[in-house]
Amino acid sequence: MSTAPRNAAAKRDWGHDERGCTVLHIDMDAFYASLEIARHPELRGRPVIIGTGNRAVVSAASYEARRYGVNSAMAAATAHRLCPDGVFLPVDGAYYRQVSREIFHGILGQVTDRIEQVSVDECYMDVAGALRQWERPTAIARWVRAEVARRFNITCSVGIAGNKLVAKMASTNAKPDGMLLIPLDRHAEFVQMMPLRGIPGIGPALEKRLNGWGVMSVADLAKLTEEQIGQITGSASSAHGLFLAARGQDSRPVVPFTPEKSIGAERTFDEDTRDAATVTSLLRWCASRVASSLRRRGLVGRTVTVKLRFADLSYRTRSHTLAAPVDSAAAIFPAAVELFGAMTGMMDDPSAESGAGEATSSSRLRRAVRLAGVSVSGLSDAATTAVQLSFDDMMPDDSSGNAGTAKLPGAPGASEATHGAHRTLHHAESKTDRLRDAEAALDTIRRKFGNGSAQLGV
Repeated sequence: MSTAPRNAAAKRDWGHDERGCTVLHIDMDAFYASLEIARHPELRGRPVIIGTGNRAVVSAASYEARRYGVNSAMAAATAHRLCPDGVFLPVDGAYYRQVSREIFHGILGQVTDRIEQVSVDECYMDVAGALRQWERPTAIARWVRAEVARRFNITCSVGIAGNKLVAKMASTNAKPDGMLLIPLDRHAEFVQMMPLRGIPGIGPALEKRLNGWGVMSVADLAKLTEEQIGQITGSASSAHGLFLAARGQDSRPVVPFTPEKSIGAERTFDEDTRDAATVTSLLRWCASRVASSLRRRGLVGRTVTVKLRFADLSYRTRSHTLAAPVDSAAAIFPAAVELFGAMTGMMDDPSAESGAGEATSSSRLRRAVRLAGVSVSGLSDAATTAVQLSFDDMMPDDSSGNAGTAKLPGAPGASEATHGAHRTLHHAESKTDRLRDAEAALDTIRRKFGNGSAQLGV
């Protein structure tokens, strides 16, 4: 759901020269809400809002709901106040992802494999190679819109241009249920009629900074040199990007596949809490979910990040890179607890018994926590990632009765441990792998009986 500002004057005929306009940006219109209306036709024409509960946030809102000022990422309680007669529905993520896959693979995949999916309801397409069959980019756009409507009874908007920046801005201004072609020689004119926030990447803070320099629109931005923009932003790379964007230029290619950068899990508490033990318990749940997702995707990661959001909706994150890549909660959770402890060193109530940096069951947090989450980044393929085993991993189990007979590298009989120090996760026989195997067994139980059916004590 796009909340970028639009210019009503931009939704017009910009000409019909399609030469070089081989980038399409496809954006579903109010995707979640539209899908719910499609399977509940009696809701058509009513303000539909996806996101239930006083602690939830709005995931999507129909265009009828937006007339009340309801937008995505807004607190559901605020949406209730703005639109008391709205129809509030829970998020059905599995259904939305299923339809998304069918649209991207079953419809867009018939045109080209040059598809860069950036979210569940949005993508770029490079159709240069498909024009021999389709001849015109607008023919592709019309067919895509018709097929989405026919098969799923929802609408999408399409922007057609010579690069990703202008194509995305075109689809935004074509909404809802529209198509906008911006010929190459009109790119700069189109972009420069937009407000600053119309350029993806310009948020409230940067807009305010630019306003302070007398820059109120993209047209004003286009009058500045790259050096002047650099003075405002304090970043040479940002200045270069904005300098090009203000002229409708963008050299980024459509990338058909973007590897996942991180996998995370987070949850909002029913009530804000100052109890460290309550937050720690949620971090355990998050670590388990993240580990399960890593194993399901065949990935491992090295950097663990903890996120805390507070009652005033501000947030803090802290990260730590582990010595070896992991995919088990037994490894992720302790790292998350250490990070939380370091963060609470600045948050503990002075009356608490625990020392600075510790998060014990007796800790009372100075700031109430609204949400907590764990993510893992620095991802790589588990099957091909080499892992150097730790000394503890190479020590035999106490249960074997030979706890004191471990051979150090270089000692007689130590060749197996020495040569096994570098091996893939798939072949390692370590304490870490035994814990991982136990968690993998729980994955099977959860798939059959539900996520809450079993949990490993970590």
